[in-house]
Amino acid sequence: MILPAVTAAAQPPDLPVDVVERIRVATIDSQSEGTRRAYKSSWRRFEWWCRTNGHEALPAHPATVAAYLVDAAETVTENGERAYSTMSLGKWCAAIFDRHRRAGLDPNPAAHELVRQTISGISRQYAARGDRPRRPRTPLLTDDVVLLVTTAREQVTGWASEVCERRDSALLLMGFAGAFRRSELSGLSGADVELHAADGVHVHLRKSKTDQLGEGGTYPLPRTKDPLRCPACAFVRWAATVSAFDDGGKDAVIRLVTGAPPFGSRHVCRSRAPKLDRRAPLFRSCRNGVLSEGPLSGAGIHAVIRRRASRAGFEPETVERLGGHSLRAGFVTQAARAGADHHAIMRQTGHRTPAMVTRYVRESAPLIGNAVTVLGL
Repeated sequence: MILPAVTAAAQPPDLPVDVVERIRVATIDSQSEGTRRAYKSSWRRFEWWCRTNGHEALPAHPATVAAYLVDAAETVTENGERAYSTMSLGKWCAAIFDRHRRAGLDPNPAAHELVRQTISGISRQYAARGDRPRRPRTPLLTDDVVLLVTTAREQVTGWASEVCERRDSALLLMGFAGAFRRSELSGLSGADVELHAADGVHVHLRKSKTDQLGEGGTYPLPRTKDPLRCPACAFVRWAATVSAFDDGGKDAVIRLVTGAPPFGSRHVCRSRAPKLDRRAPLFRSCRNGVLSEGPLSGAGIHAVIRRRASRAGFEPETVERLGGHSLRAGFVTQAARAGADHHAIMRQTGHRTPAMVTRYVRESAPLIGNAVTVLGL
């Protein structure tokens, strides 16, 4: 790592190698792993384009960046549709900016007025032609989540399928009640969830998309009247499965599942919580009843939601619009329809400003707070 000069008179100090290495690691950790992966992939694409077209990638000229964006915007699929959204172009531009910033290059070509105007012009062109309109995930409301969970339990055919059902029920109910992103669910460990005598369950998020510095937060998942739809009970059932597997493997899980009384007659979340490995992931992949060591990925959570919706009889077109974000979007939509104000919703979603909550409500519950409802038509 080469430390850049601050000014012509202030030269970088001669630091020990271990100090330079610690600085390097700290600068890397200033971004989330997901952001680093996305920027790395985007930068490779820009480098490839520059090599193909005879341009220099680092440092790049603002006109090179603008030409790159225009070329991508004009790329179409076999169906004649725009291949890349304006959001993708914005992410690619951010990656170019980040690489130049980290290289200490100033002025940064990605921040040049030519690049900003190019992005703005492309966005207007897309909007005027109706290209690549934003298609948010369809929200799953309370009745939808309950249907998915109920159907999953009705379709259990043996101990292995019940293991997956226990995981998916916990994932759906906790994800919905907590308004969690799929990355947050994937990142939960045994230390992050605990039963609470009064509140049901407390989920501790160490960091999130809006909390990259890791200030953390506690999100309650209250008990419900019906244990069949209780997030806390679903957590206990799944935690007991994880604990049994970690202690005794598949045989222990079979004994637990086959010996368990029918679920739903009473709340199981009022008993002592199963012991979990504090560092082990809570939600894991499940194949033939055997749990993985690593966490269930965000893509895996996305697949669970679509698979359960398909098995519950949702139309294929609806299933295609569902994904990991459907639980979070569903929470906001359902809460708004029930009369919760933006700040009450933000307490659970962790949004920093009401703007994104307003966007959810406009897209999924457009009649809430809308004067059109008082016109008397």
